[in-house]
Amino acid sequence: MTVKKMRHEDQALLRTIREPAKDFTDTDPWRVLRILGECVEGFDALSQLGIGVSIFGSARALASSPEYKRAARTAELLARAGLTVLTGGGPGIMEAANLGADRAGAHSVGLNIELPFEQTPNEYASTVLTFRYFFVRKLMFVKYAVAFVVFPGGFGTLDELFEALTLSQTQKIEHFPIVLVGTDYWAPLLDWIEKELLGGGRISPEDLDLLKLTDSPEEVVEIVAGKARELGYITE
Repeated sequence: MTVKKMRHEDQALLRTIREPAKDFTDTDPWRVLRILGECVEGFDALSQLGIGVSIFGSARALASSPEYKRAARTAELLARAGLTVLTGGGPGIMEAANLGADRAGAHSVGLNIELPFEQTPNEYASTVLTFRYFFVRKLMFVKYAVAFVVFPGGFGTLDELFEALTLSQTQKIEHFPIVLVGTDYWAPLLDWIEKELLGGGRISPEDLDLLKLTDSPEEVVEIVAGKARELGYITE
């Protein structure tokens, strides 16, 4: 699944206007086969690892930052509770979460993505899969997780957050905890959601219950592991 050459398949797939293909491997039917292959390989690797929790956050977080240390501690506690940590496989918060699982002596996963600026997998993930297509990677994050834990991040983090909210709100997935970690960072967004979306009648009051906010790694574990026990995924 790992791609060595600089070829960015999402970009090629989504290009509206293109030159006629010179080779079958540049055609959309061939890309469908590659997409199928990524799905099969991802399912095959992750279905054996047990119930997971997907952790998201900025790739730019420094190891000296409070959010990096909090992410490592959160992942360590989640791993000790019997959950497999899934991250995007890169640096920053992703690295911190894989590091935390490693400290717990647990297996963790990095779902890396081919990018124009070459995201390098961090050294702490036990299993690393590299995807050409964002949407296949996103499928893995949702399918093999019983919760999303979201630390401060940029566009990619917000994309994962709102996709999870949309899937949960529309009941495309069973409701699972979506926990925002970092009160100072996330509170303004929650205020805007309540004022503009709920206040404007664009969402329902119960939609606000899809999100939890905390600064405590221990509370994250209480929320996530509690739901996993409720569903019978883990027992103690």
